[in-house]
Amino acid sequence: MSELKRIPQHVAIIMDGNGRWAEMRGKDRSEGHAAGVEPVRAALRAAVRNGVRFLTLYAFSTENWGRPQAEVDALMELFCQCVVSEEEELVRQGVHVCMIGDRSRFSEKVRAALSDIEQRTADGKVLTLILALNYSSRSEITRAVRQIARRVEAGELTPGQIDEETISRSLDTAAWPDPDLIIRTSGEQRLSNFLLWQASYAELWFPEVLWPDFTEEEFDRAIEEYARRDRRFGLVKGK
Repeated sequence: MSELKRIPQHVAIIMDGNGRWAEMRGKDRSEGHAAGVEPVRAALRAAVRNGVRFLTLYAFSTENWGRPQAEVDALMELFCQCVVSEEEELVRQGVHVCMIGDRSRFSEKVRAALSDIEQRTADGKVLTLILALNYSSRSEITRAVRQIARRVEAGELTPGQIDEETISRSLDTAAWPDPDLIIRTSGEQRLSNFLLWQASYAELWFPEVLWPDFTEEEFDRAIEEYARRDRRFGLVKGK
């Protein structure tokens, strides 16, 4: 890509369509989730190649616990397998893995795998990969409000001192910039409780492709579309 083109610093992806992809092929839904691993690799390669610094993947929402238990179990096992199998490549690429969301509901095995990959990739400086697991934006904002309320109760903060920055610093994503571009695959056009505060001025891109068919070329197309957008942040162009 031309060096003159604008590259988003932070790309977030809602990886949608695994189940439909499997059902269209007469397969079990768990096979769709397994088929979604290669697109994650493709997105990582494309993000690194394009110079993206932060990549957030919406991998498991709090609502996903309501799916059939067999599907949830298969997803949990897949998380663990991927953490182990991808570690060497992530380290080689300079990828630092982090997690947002509530990990307390995960099994000890899953929690240990996540902690291990976070520690082993901590020196990665090329790209930060943020996994949204058991994540809900409304829950995140609720937890942030409670944290701020406790600070007010303790006398550390007055209500008049609470501003947007106070809230942003209390969210799971406090360490990173807000996403510039949010991609949702499968053609569905909604955020589904994902980064609602942080997405205030993000560009949105809704390709029709189901997640298991997502490729590096699809990622590049999203970057190209982002470069064409006129980002004014509520202002008038040229002001």
